[in-house]
Amino acid sequence: MLTGKQRSYLRKLANGIDPVVFIGKQDLTDNIIKEIDTNLEARELVKVKIQESSLLDPKEVCNEVAEKLGAEYVQAIGRKFTLYRESKDNKEIVLPR
Repeated sequence: MLTGKQRSYLRKLANGIDPVVFIGKQDLTDNIIKEIDTNLEARELVKVKIQESSLLDPKEVCNEVAEKLGAEYVQAIGRKFTLYRESKDNKEIVLPR
């Protein structure tokens, strides 16, 4: 569970990254979940964008994906949301205490 200070730090880091996973009219598929999982392991902090053609709610999708992948919800703004999960092999982000 992230503290407010840690979540704030991750929001600051997420501000400078572009979305790497896009959810389209196919909605949330197993392949998209695998792609998010792969990116979380490689980068720890992943921004996802839900395309206009999808009717999904970003906060609901974010919470569902976070639960499935053991990740932490960082933020959802508009049609984008950010997830964080500490990497087992590629630890780069050091969270404040």
